Amino acid sequence: MDAFAVAVCKGLAMGRAGLREMTAVGLWFGGFQALMPALGYLLGTTFQQYIASVDHWIAFGLLAFIGANMLREALSGEDGGDSASLHWRVMLVMAVATSIDALAVGVTFAFLEVRAGLAAGAIGVTTFLLSAAGVRVGSVFGARWRRRAQALGGGILILLGARILLEHLGVLG
Repeated sequence: MDAFAVAVCKGLAMGRAGLREMTAVGLWFGGFQALMPALGYLLGTTFQQYIASVDHWIAFGLLAFIGANMLREALSGEDGGDSASLHWRVMLVMAVATSIDALAVGVTFAFLEVRAGLAAGAIGVTTFLLSAAGVRVGSVFGARWRRRAQALGGGILILLGARILLEHLGVLG
């Protein structure tokens, strides 16, 4: 759902998004959502305490940064800059931010009798479909209300990062 929310924000920033943009975002987010639990499974218990202790801070920082940038662009009247970009550097940051917690989930696969490859594949395909749809949903609204939608999208990303942080700190149940 984090990837879906970020994909909606990406669509809001783009304004108009077609099949190419939907596919690109879906592949980035779906790919990382599949890769992270598989990697987590391989890492097993060795690094669990290190990953779990910082994943929420990393996700919060990345999402807050991206969201603040979207807000700045919307308020200054800029054309969308990085928020609408499909450049690999921008997409890498967003994909990592939305999938970092899946790394810890993958670590738990090592303790359970889970077919990690099948689970990671299902997670990836589901995220691909939801992310592609999210870009389209955001695009439809973004084309009509671009600046307001971009500001809203930036706010959503900041709140999403804050939610991740507060859940890990135990403030939210």
